[in-house]
Amino acid sequence: MIKIILLTLLLFPVTGWSGGIPCSGKKAGISHCEGSQFVCNDGSVSKSTKDCSSYLNGTPQPVKSDSTIPIVKSEPVVQYKTEITRSENILKLDYPGFTVWLDCTQRGPVKFQYVAQHDTGDFKRYDKFFLDPNVPAECQQKTANAYGHGYDRGHQVPANHLDSSEAAIKATNTMTNILPQAANMNRGAWLLTEEIIECYRDIDALLVVGGVIWGNNPADDYFVESHGVKTPDAYWKVVIRGTGQDERAIAWIVPNTQEVTRKNIDRYLVSIDEIERITGEKIPVADYAKHDKPSTSWMIPQGCNKG
Repeated sequence: MIKIILLTLLLFPVTGWSGGIPCSGKKAGISHCEGSQFVCNDGSVSKSTKDCSSYLNGTPQPVKSDSTIPIVKSEPVVQYKTEITRSENILKLDYPGFTVWLDCTQRGPVKFQYVAQHDTGDFKRYDKFFLDPNVPAECQQKTANAYGHGYDRGHQVPANHLDSSEAAIKATNTMTNILPQAANMNRGAWLLTEEIIECYRDIDALLVVGGVIWGNNPADDYFVESHGVKTPDAYWKVVIRGTGQDERAIAWIVPNTQEVTRKNIDRYLVSIDEIERITGEKIPVADYAKHDKPSTSWMIPQGCNKG
């Protein structure tokens, strides 16, 4: 009889541990959870197969750890639809607020157009570049990664001119609107053309048309393997304001080199006739305005808010 009682007492703790409270006995109770595991007050980890947070009334317990787990905030998803019209190898892509013509053989935009209207918006520039899921992969660049070699991911249509629409400003970061631009050029003369538009759009609505001159210089085609796109030799841009007899226009052909800075912008002024001759494009401006080439670029008005 005594043997039976002793055997029962020896077995009881074992039975109680297998189905009882985690961290019981000498472990002095539950301290906290480490994920699904129980951490006991004596510092040990319980062998219990129960889920710690679920076991403790379904309430997750604080995790004691030397590291801080960052809280990742999800970004709001800005949706827009790309309207695509195809004519042989050219895709016309209608984004919110602007249009880009994409050459599938070049994997890059060859022309863009938009209307820069009075600045009434303040949406911030999107901080990521991305491929357009609506465009066939063989017609656009292979990746949205940075170019390197001293070249920026250069916008054809700038984000700041479309800051009244969150969808439009995001769409400008699509790689179908991006090409390699020499950093000094992109942040120099090309940026100055954008600032001129930014200022004058508060005076008149402006029609802006521009595009690419690919050229035939293979020496700077660094990104054919990585991105599938050549480096253009130059970019062109036309800005048209007014209508009828009051219509005025200004045009530039900007070389895509590091030597192209703000102070040299007037070197790149051309007539619209010249752009039509070089590119084969028909620019929608009155004939009388096509022959003029101003001696200087439009001056930025004093007090203009370029932001």
